[in-house]
Order: sequence, then structure tokens, then C-alpha cells
Amino acid sequence: MSSVSPNIPNPSTEEAFALRALAALAQAQRLRTFRALVVAGPAGLTPGVIADQLAVAPSALSFHLKELTHSGLVSSEARGRNLIYRANFERMSDLLRYMTEQCCQGQNQANAINAIATPCNTCTNAPLQTSEGTL
Repeated sequence: MSSVSPNIPNPSTEEAFALRALAALAQAQRLRTFRALVVAGPAGLTPGVIADQLAVAPSALSFHLKELTHSGLVSSEARGRNLIYRANFERMSDLLRYMTEQCCQGQNQANAINAIATPCNTCTNAPLQTSEGTL
């Protein structure tokens, strides 16, 4: 059994997660959306802000957000009248660990991967951006 993550209990589950995540990111608009959510950090973004930033129709964005959420790379939370979407940094880190666990001839590179996939302090304290302004 691999020691990739306590959230991914066995190799077949690891592979299934990696396939879902990579398939979700294998489309340009979803990759752009995920990257925008990573930049936003844990504060997340509303669909209106994402649509404005990426110049995409809200109906198309809704489909892409659903696919990213289904993959586990994105989560959503209702806050008042808004839905807030966030990159799931833990799952992103799980994917990076899975993809790199055998790098350097199998030497454990977990610390380097954790540092890459952890949101910075600035992102952790970022204000929430909505289409109506900053919350």
C-alpha cells in the first residue's frame, strides 16, 4: 500500500482520483478556472468574479465548475446569496504527491511537494471577492 495520503486509502483509489482530476484539468477553460481559484487562495471566488476574470459565459462556467467539483479539486460553499468556489489545496497536494511519489528513483519527496501545494500566508488571509465587491 502506498503512503501517498491518508485521504487516498489504496492504490486503485489513488489512480481513480488521479484520473478524475487530470481529466477535469485536461480542458483549457477548466484549467484556467482552477488556476484562478488557486490564485484566489482559500478565500475563493464567486462564479460572477470568475466569469468576469476569464471572460467566459456564466452558463459555460457553471458546467466547468461542476466538473471541477466532481473531480474533488474544487469545493463550493453557500454564503448568503453567493456560492463561493475554492481550490481544494489538500486534493491538489494529493495529486502532486501521487504524480511524483516515484521521482528521484523512488526517494520520498513529500516535503518538497507539500511546500509547493500549500497556500501561502497572503492567500490564507485574502478577502473574499464577489461580483458585488469585496466581503
